[in-house]
Amino acid sequence: MSLSPKAIYDWYRETLRNPKYRWWIVLGTLAYLISPIDLLPDVIPIAGQVDDVMLVTLLVAELSQIVLEFFQKRQQVQTSNSDTTSTDAAETVDVKAVSTDA
Repeated sequence: MSLSPKAIYDWYRETLRNPKYRWWIVLGTLAYLISPIDLLPDVIPIAGQVDDVMLVTLLVAELSQIVLEFFQKRQQVQTSNSDTTSTDAAETVDVKAVSTDA
């Protein structure tokens, strides 16, 4: 496994999208942002904030994507449910029964 920025990004994204680990990644990210121990210390002007800003941006982007996908799936399910009920109603035929006994 390489430690390139792309590999780290892919790992972070895939782990965040896994519902089993999602809250651990969110809590870990928030702990990293609050912690005084950083990859680049915050006392270094500009460079110290770059890693924090990149991490927050990545977290917000991925969480917003997850939320959008959730609502799109929810809307599709609601739409398919309403289509199913409307198709069932459209396929129903009302017939007047007439007795053939004389």
